Amino acid sequence: MNNLNQSRFQRAVPFEDFLASTVENADLWQMTTKRAVVDTETAARAAELPGSWHLLVIADDWCGDAVNSLPYLAKLAELTPNWEMRVIGREADPELMDRHLTNGSRSIPVVILLDERFTECGWWGPRPSELQEWVLGPGRELPKDERYREVRRWYARDRGRTTLDELLTLAETVAATCRAA
Repeated sequence: MNNLNQSRFQRAVPFEDFLASTVENADLWQMTTKRAVVDTETAARAAELPGSWHLLVIADDWCGDAVNSLPYLAKLAELTPNWEMRVIGREADPELMDRHLTNGSRSIPVVILLDERFTECGWWGPRPSELQEWVLGPGRELPKDERYREVRRWYARDRGRTTLDELLTLAETVAATCRAA
C-alpha cells in the first residue's frame, strides 16, 4: 500500500503546476492564491510535527470548495519544510477517490495525510465541518445560487483558518500513532 501511495503522490502535481493549468475559475484561483496567508503560529504548529508529511489532495479546478481551501494548504506546505503538497484530479484515480467518499459522494477536495513512509494517516474534506453542517442542514433550504453565495461569504470571512486548524488537529492527533505503526 505504501508503494502505491508513494506512486500516487509522485504522479500528482505540485500546487504551482495545478494552478498554472487551471481553466475553470482561473482568475478566482489566482486571486485566492495571492491573498492566502498563513500566520506564524499556524506554520509553527505544522513544523513542530515530527517527521515529514505529504498532503495528497484530490481536487479539480471547477470546485468552489477547492479554490477556497487549497491556496491556504499550499501556503502552509510552502512555509513548512517538513510538509509537501501535491494535487491529483478526481477522475485521475477513481479507486483513490472511491476510498475517500463523503456520505457516499465523490465530494472534493479531499486532503489525504501521508507520513514519511507514505502511510495514510487520515484524511480531511470536503469542507470545514462548521460549513459542511450548514450546507447539509439549513443551507439545503436555500436555492442553489443563494446557498453558493453564502458559502463564498463564509470562506471569505474565514480566510482558510478553519481548514488549516482542522487539518493540523488531524495531523497532531495521528502523528504519534501513525508514525509508530
